[in-house]
Amino acid sequence: MKKLLLLCFLYCNINIALAQNKGIEQYNEVWTSQSQNSGQSMPCGGGDIGLNVWVEKGELLFYIARSGTFDENNAMLKPGRVRIKLSPNPFDGNDFKQELKLQNGSVVINGKNGDLKAEIKLWVDVYRPVIHVNISSNKAIKAEAIFESWRYRDREVKGLEKNEGSWKFAPRNDVKTLKDNISFKGNAIQFYHHNLDSTIFDVTVKQQGMDAVKDQMYNPLKNLTFGGLMQGKNLKPVGNTKGQYLNTDFEGLKLESIKPATNQDLEISLYTQQTTSVNEWQQGLNKVLKEAESNAKTAWQKTADWWKQYWNRSFIYINNKKPGNDTAAWQTSKNYQLFRYMLGCNAYGQAPTKFNGGLFTYDPVFVNPQYAFTPDFRNWGGGLMTAQNQRLVYFPMLKSGDIDMMKPEFEFYLRSLKNAELRSKVYWGHNGAYFTEQIENFGLPNSAEYTWKRPADFDKGLEYNAWLEYTWDTVFEFCLMMMETERYKGDDIHQYIPFIESCLTFFDEHYQYLSRKRSTKALDGNGHLVLYPGSSAETFKMAYNSNSTIAALQTITKRMLALPDSYLSKEERGKLEGFLKRIPPISFGEIDGHKTLTPAKSWERVNNEENTQFYPVFPWGIYGLGKPELETALNTWRLDTLVARFRSGIGWKQDNIFAARLGLTDEAAKLTTFKLKNSGRRFPAFWGPGFDWTPDHNWGGSGMIGLQEMLMQVDDKKILLFPAWPKDWDVHFKLHAPYNTTVEATLKDGKMVDLKVLPEDRRKDITMMLAQ
Repeated sequence: MKKLLLLCFLYCNINIALAQNKGIEQYNEVWTSQSQNSGQSMPCGGGDIGLNVWVEKGELLFYIARSGTFDENNAMLKPGRVRIKLSPNPFDGNDFKQELKLQNGSVVINGKNGDLKAEIKLWVDVYRPVIHVNISSNKAIKAEAIFESWRYRDREVKGLEKNEGSWKFAPRNDVKTLKDNISFKGNAIQFYHHNLDSTIFDVTVKQQGMDAVKDQMYNPLKNLTFGGLMQGKNLKPVGNTKGQYLNTDFEGLKLESIKPATNQDLEISLYTQQTTSVNEWQQGLNKVLKEAESNAKTAWQKTADWWKQYWNRSFIYINNKKPGNDTAAWQTSKNYQLFRYMLGCNAYGQAPTKFNGGLFTYDPVFVNPQYAFTPDFRNWGGGLMTAQNQRLVYFPMLKSGDIDMMKPEFEFYLRSLKNAELRSKVYWGHNGAYFTEQIENFGLPNSAEYTWKRPADFDKGLEYNAWLEYTWDTVFEFCLMMMETERYKGDDIHQYIPFIESCLTFFDEHYQYLSRKRSTKALDGNGHLVLYPGSSAETFKMAYNSNSTIAALQTITKRMLALPDSYLSKEERGKLEGFLKRIPPISFGEIDGHKTLTPAKSWERVNNEENTQFYPVFPWGIYGLGKPELETALNTWRLDTLVARFRSGIGWKQDNIFAARLGLTDEAAKLTTFKLKNSGRRFPAFWGPGFDWTPDHNWGGSGMIGLQEMLMQVDDKKILLFPAWPKDWDVHFKLHAPYNTTVEATLKDGKMVDLKVLPEDRRKDITMMLAQ
């Protein structure tokens, strides 16, 4: 009997362990060999800090990145690189393991050399800007911690390297990245970059004819100061180092163990703020240090708890009955989680997660050998945001329940609202917020894309740019996300209402203004706005009544009118109702006798390769499963030759999302597994560069959206389950739907075996669409 009880006990515990392994831990990334360079680094982070971590030739290295660290040129600078050496060195042996532990957000590195064993744990406090490195060993060892900087001197930025900031291809050859201040401070190393009074902001304002209102404008770059302090209780300063890593020379300051120990800790505390003086910044950093010290005993557990709730609130586990296999579906699931981890590292940033690398860029030579530049480089700018790309980073956060993480993107637009409204007033004398597709973090177009060599009589308000001209409707996708937070989570969105109204007002007043310049009438013969010149994304240019614009205006206006009465006054509601009547209808085409969606009523040229015919499908949800005229959208997918030519899974392409919304299971699965397959780099979710940079966050974001839409689609209170899901993919998922709803379900062998809906009364709104 005792043996039987023991066997039962062991059996139960084995099964419990197996069940636990089917959680987020099954997707941990594990390496059993050291890396060759920073291109083989692993992400680690939290709060708004990201680290690229790797072990090379027995030494631990990591880059530090933090949200909002923009210099005078609006490049997003890394505070620096840290190198840790242990003596005797446990990483000189053949026993090595590096693991990203998703369950608590840490990277843990183990090494064994003879009878010496050591473990290094790196983690970032989610609640305060502090990086922790915990070193433990079975024997007392010494540690060296070196803070390395390539900005120990001013550095000239020439040619293609100017793409890291806002100068890009501007005709200016005296661009420099100014040096940081780096020095010992007691037993610590202090480092910071303090922006000058004059930055690219001032140059851009003057170039674009906005000097008269400059004193009213938001300027995020003036006197911005960012940096921090590196210290450890058993560490003392021992001198300077210098060297070269890859293409870039550096100097470093070194801390060393006062005495050998079995447990040693290193902390790097960061602080970023616009301060008129460095002393003021220093005071802010001191507060961070004091708060970190007072919370030292609970910081790790609270950070681990944050990551635990992060993974509990949403997940997609595909084929979890076979953990560790290498099927396309399982890779898709793993990389979905790995990318969501990377997004979670900038949950609370001062600036949005950048589409072109987020917090995890590394030496650019490993993205493109032609770019032998410093680790600060990323293509397409640092403080420059591109709406078409950024929206793909943030849309998936609705269904994953990460609405709290959307605030940095929303606040980016709110901060720029005043500047955007001033542009309309200065250039054309009317109201409304004028947001272009590519905008700086101060709300103006990029000066290089605006173009320096312009015809003398060209409208000051317009970008002289074949790709970006008249691409003004992309802001509405962020308006939609703002309103969706009210529908999904019940958030109070009063702060966003003036912003959304101002964006709508611009289109109403500006196109009436343009029409009056051409004729005596502000509207067409049907009483509609004439949306010309316009654009359907960057692809269908000089468009007349672009459907991407019309679908946006219709959807946003109707959604505003559907808000609870408390959000709009009677006057505001009446204004919106009048505007809705002025929005023209969507245009259609015909191919082989079949009705199709078109990019616009007409256009003059095709400039890029995006299938904007489907914007009324996603993001605007006018056509799709369970909606009228689904066949019209399907005809477009099947018959439009441009749609077929442009269809792809690379980069920001959204065809996987369109296919899912149309219920095209095979196509959606093929395109989404392509997007979320292993990147080909050591870290499987470092996709790219695609059309942008590596890691390509709009590549990962569009992959996330597609997978979510394959599993669950929503239309107000309607919930469609498995609308484009392959019946042979077993899955356990938890996603969020409007009205504070979560749906958790398990599908096995093509059959639903479990369904949990909270609140329970939302179960009646679910329609099963699983293919039989």
